[in-house]
Amino acid sequence: MNDQWNAFKQKDAKVGASNKGKLSGLSFAAKDVFHVKGFVAGAGNPDWEQTHLPATAHAKVIDRLLNEGAELVGTTHTDELMFSLNGENFHYGTPVNPKAPERIPGGSSSGSAVAVAAELVDFAIGTDTGGSVRIPSSYCGIYGFRPTHDTVSMEGVIPLASYYDTVGWMARTSELLYVVGAQLLDQEENKKPFSKVIIPEDILALVDESVKEQFVTLVGQFERSIAQVKAITLADGGLQEWFTTFRTLQGYGVWKSHGKWIEEVNPRFGPDIADRFTWASTVTKEAAEQAQLKRTELKKSVLELLGDDGILVMPTSPGVAPLLQTEGEGLEEQRTKTLQMTCISGLTGFPQMSLPLMEIDGVPVGFSVMAGPGQDLRLLDWVKNHIKQPTKQETINSGGSL
Repeated sequence: MNDQWNAFKQKDAKVGASNKGKLSGLSFAAKDVFHVKGFVAGAGNPDWEQTHLPATAHAKVIDRLLNEGAELVGTTHTDELMFSLNGENFHYGTPVNPKAPERIPGGSSSGSAVAVAAELVDFAIGTDTGGSVRIPSSYCGIYGFRPTHDTVSMEGVIPLASYYDTVGWMARTSELLYVVGAQLLDQEENKKPFSKVIIPEDILALVDESVKEQFVTLVGQFERSIAQVKAITLADGGLQEWFTTFRTLQGYGVWKSHGKWIEEVNPRFGPDIADRFTWASTVTKEAAEQAQLKRTELKKSVLELLGDDGILVMPTSPGVAPLLQTEGEGLEEQRTKTLQMTCISGLTGFPQMSLPLMEIDGVPVGFSVMAGPGQDLRLLDWVKNHIKQPTKQETINSGGSL
């Protein structure tokens, strides 16, 4: 395979299908955090790779995909220990964003998103803790799905923070995203359409004006097929409070997962990653317990808002992918805004899907839909049947795609 995009970490980690099934004839890639028998999952860091043994078995999700007829063609690059949303790896370089080569691909499932966008595989799996499937999907112009927390097994997957870690998947079409989901989710098929669309105005306040304009045009199309479209303020106490709650629990969980290894090995991290782990080591158990209480409260409020028939819609990211090697306050501001948007799904554990429906000067931005817990297959089916991806001849501004 000619990997001009630097998507793959281990191209020799190939495994043929173990059975015939719904995914026969399809190829997939796996983020370098999934165990593949006989290989070391490197988690984006050479010291991790050197201090761990080859896997004795495949990750459970890989076994499931192989049993449904899919073929694994390799493992893909990730940010160091999955603790970033950029996709720029200090040790292995940056996978090339096929839709905007001068811009970052997004992380931490960067290689998986690039492999899909570059048409090197039919679909790919990654992990999403704070947005690590949704953001690279947004930046690379593909479909990405984060399921309800704990619905897809994390067995055989290197964790970041178990409070939020999920297995997610990416594809170039909503049809294939659904087919993969139908094999991974133990849920009954549900074709009932949603009847209520909720627009969080405080989320829209975070996004670039050009993104907001396209988003509003798209949402206007919902009124043709959905009875109720309602704009609300999602976070009465402010989204910063939600982000702080998310970040506190994430930091505590990160140090629980990796603190002992970091203290024993003293690994070499890139500067930004090193700073984040240093901060994570300072989060106290008491702070995490308070954050968990707040999380329970926030989850309840969003569940009441959505009920069993509502979806929350928003841009996936505040803007297009930042340019490569962007540094300083601008990048950190983008990261903070992004996490205020992505933390909602993490805090609630609810499923969220990023759709490649928007472009700013030819550069992709995702459009997200979120439903209540356990509504994963229903959400995937609803998108597949009700939202059409624009063709190259179509533009959002000339009438939308819904």
